[in-house]
Amino acid sequence: MSWNLACPDWVARLRAGQSLVPDLPLNKSEGDRAVAVFNKLRLADVPLTPTLAEAGGDWFRDIVRALFGSLDPVTRARVIREVMLLVPKKNSKTTNGALLMLTALLLNERPRANFILTGPVQDSADTAFQAAAGAIALDPVLDKKLHVREHLKKILHRETKAELEIMTFDPAVLTGQKVSGGVLIDELHVVAKMSKAASAIRQLRGGMLPFPEAFLAFITTQSEDAPAGVFKAELDKARAIRDGRQDGAMLPVLYEFPQDMQRDPEQWANAENWHMVTPNAGRSITIARLKEEAATAKATSAAEFRAWASQHLDVEIGVALRGDGWAGSEFWAAHADEELALESLLQRCEVVTVGLDGGGLDDMFGLAVLGRETTTGRWLHWGHAWIHPIALERRKAEAPRYADFEKDGDLTICDRVGQDTEEVSDIVAQINASGLLDRVGVDPVGIGSVVDALHDKKLTDEQIVGISQGWKMVGAVKTAERKVAAGDLVHGGSPLMAWCVGNARTEIKGNALVVTKAVSGSGKIDPLMALFNAVALMSLNPQPRRKKYQMFFT
Repeated sequence: MSWNLACPDWVARLRAGQSLVPDLPLNKSEGDRAVAVFNKLRLADVPLTPTLAEAGGDWFRDIVRALFGSLDPVTRARVIREVMLLVPKKNSKTTNGALLMLTALLLNERPRANFILTGPVQDSADTAFQAAAGAIALDPVLDKKLHVREHLKKILHRETKAELEIMTFDPAVLTGQKVSGGVLIDELHVVAKMSKAASAIRQLRGGMLPFPEAFLAFITTQSEDAPAGVFKAELDKARAIRDGRQDGAMLPVLYEFPQDMQRDPEQWANAENWHMVTPNAGRSITIARLKEEAATAKATSAAEFRAWASQHLDVEIGVALRGDGWAGSEFWAAHADEELALESLLQRCEVVTVGLDGGGLDDMFGLAVLGRETTTGRWLHWGHAWIHPIALERRKAEAPRYADFEKDGDLTICDRVGQDTEEVSDIVAQINASGLLDRVGVDPVGIGSVVDALHDKKLTDEQIVGISQGWKMVGAVKTAERKVAAGDLVHGGSPLMAWCVGNARTEIKGNALVVTKAVSGSGKIDPLMALFNAVALMSLNPQPRRKKYQMFFT
């Protein structure tokens, strides 16, 4: 049997309540030894302080058995060097994680080895420390073997001098650490939002390379926003390994619904399916309790219910729904055509409008290409955005997200001033040369450099139109949301665009409900505003510049 960490039947296993750890050629003696140590640990915050053998779930014991059972008996090298556990809240992930690290400290053979358990906030670190310290205090043998230093949040093994330190995640502290034992990072989805988090994790990995038994474990719930940064990268890798699309030394244990269920609220909101993603049900949480919480969240708002589902059912949020969000956001994800690119849009459409928005050095510059499909009359959207490094400096929390968008091919991080307007004008010139372009809609404020660039590409003044913003945009906004809801506006499934749609917030001005940058906060919506500009022009029903028969002979 090979060390293939893929679990291709994971959906069937979830439905049957079976382990997500695949069948592996484990070192049985090492795995059983680790589980025996883990089982003896007591839960200090549970009435009657039961042992994990009494109150713990087999699902986590399987992880312990796999991690420690992958230790080669001769070389003492660990085959499974990483673990990615995605599990909803209230499934004892922090407590289990703390006691896994305590087990590692007890089984460690390397003198003066160091172990780190870290999370994004002090509360999670305190919870983890109290779980470990409480288990030690309840066991006289452990109390003699281990020295708990409360004020430092450290636990010292008196014989090996190995040490477990529990701390909040601080890239400045963790960068450059050479961890010889193991690291567990709790709530990776929150950690990922910190500046330089990816760099710190990368260096932690590098620091463990000289130590063949060292391991890195991530334990996290889903994010309340679309996954981004190092969280998205690690989750994507874990899914690829699980599905057999990638080899690796990471054990993926992902309690999440398959994509078809995640896209269908009727399925993920059905309590009969919740057992699939709540492995600790009947212990730290019950389905009955989840039903009560779900009902409360649902009664509050659709946005609150979706946020609740992200944390308690690991439903991934592609578009962040809000009570004051743009109405079209609820339907956006359902009408994606991931095969749609600029070239295919031009081939399929009889006329095209273009919208532009933004463009300041500390802002995002959005371009939206909107075509009317020849055969169906549907509106097809493709977009791109540009941003300058100064914006990344001013919005460091979003820098990992922007890096993801760049990898996706939806965002260009400019090397120099003027690169954005040059590339935008090149794209518009390409559309114009195809004979499909009707007009380009721009925000009348601050459009000088864009207009100059378009003029350089031989566009006429008649082809460049200023689109009034604010309440005058209401018609375009309503048209866009109706088209999206009906499936008559199809887009390319861009993660950047989904993020912008989720960022859009509305406010009442007079008798109108408007979408503006001012009320959308720090989340960028320029590419969406560019789409509204393109919609405003397409709503005028422009006629093709050339006859249909010409399209086949030119």
